[in-house]
Amino acid sequence: MASASRYTLSESDDPIDYCYDQGWTDGLPVVPPTEKRVAAMLAATTIAPGTVIAKVAPSWANATVEKIAVNCVMAGCLPGHLPVVIAAVRAMTDPALNLNGMQCSTHLSTPLVLVNGPARLELGMNCGSNVFGQGNRANATIGRAVKLILTNIGRAIPGVTDKATLGHPGKYTYCIAENEEESPWDPLHVERGFKREQSTVTVFGCEAPHNVNNQASQNALDLSHTIADTMATLGKNMLYAQGEVMVVLCPSHAETIARDGWSKLHFKEYLYEKARKPVRLVKLGGLYGREVKRNFWPRWINRDDEDEMVPMVRRASEITVVVAGGTGRHTAFLPGWATPSVTVAIE
Repeated sequence: MASASRYTLSESDDPIDYCYDQGWTDGLPVVPPTEKRVAAMLAATTIAPGTVIAKVAPSWANATVEKIAVNCVMAGCLPGHLPVVIAAVRAMTDPALNLNGMQCSTHLSTPLVLVNGPARLELGMNCGSNVFGQGNRANATIGRAVKLILTNIGRAIPGVTDKATLGHPGKYTYCIAENEEESPWDPLHVERGFKREQSTVTVFGCEAPHNVNNQASQNALDLSHTIADTMATLGKNMLYAQGEVMVVLCPSHAETIARDGWSKLHFKEYLYEKARKPVRLVKLGGLYGREVKRNFWPRWINRDDEDEMVPMVRRASEITVVVAGGTGRHTAFLPGWATPSVTVAIE
């Protein structure tokens, strides 16, 4: 397989500026990927450097282990982060995610990386306070490496192949871990058939987190109603194209819901039933305007009934629920791009 290209710089060349000149950055300075640094990164996996993990859209170029390692170095990753990034590349290039469409869309969604299992703790990932924010090397650099791979290998160049009208800050880095220790339910990877002692990566194409602020509700019904109402807005892809969404519950909200005897399935079913909009309001605008015949809704929806309540997703199972974050009573809703998330094991 083709190996990564080698470049020799003169003493007068600044390696960081050289990376800028070549278009290899996300706008922030990168760590120069010297052969020594790349070799140290590759020592974290037994997979041969020339092995092609996937082809990355929209260029459909080969993402070899070596090229993935180069981008991990530039992102500031430690060697132990490499297997997580390799797993993320496998997940985000699964056809179900439709990475090519997401990369080239005018929509602002971008792949979120979610880590489950023992790897979270081994790598010191943040699954608590400020989980979507700054301050943790593993979260920040794993997420950044994935974004650099999308740009440097996939060639999702802003304004050229990446046609996002606005984009969002997650295009720099978008990586969290589930707070399994404070969740009253099985974590996501166990829910999806993996063993608790396995480590996994889930990739989900989505918007930035939308805050759900509920400080007062002390029962599952009131709290879930607030979350459902936050979900049911006209400007989201899912109301028209359907597809998966994600709710990231803070531990306090999760505890409140579970204390009333609600399972994760009960919570999903409530959101499915209540996060809806009547056809008459859907016609006010959105993806297809007043033309509701084009919407990808379930066939049981009567498009001619102005009072018909349209769900945000086709079924309750398309509402993915994870627990993350720290002290406080804030939950996040992550609208999807219209394709499902993909979970793979970290090898």
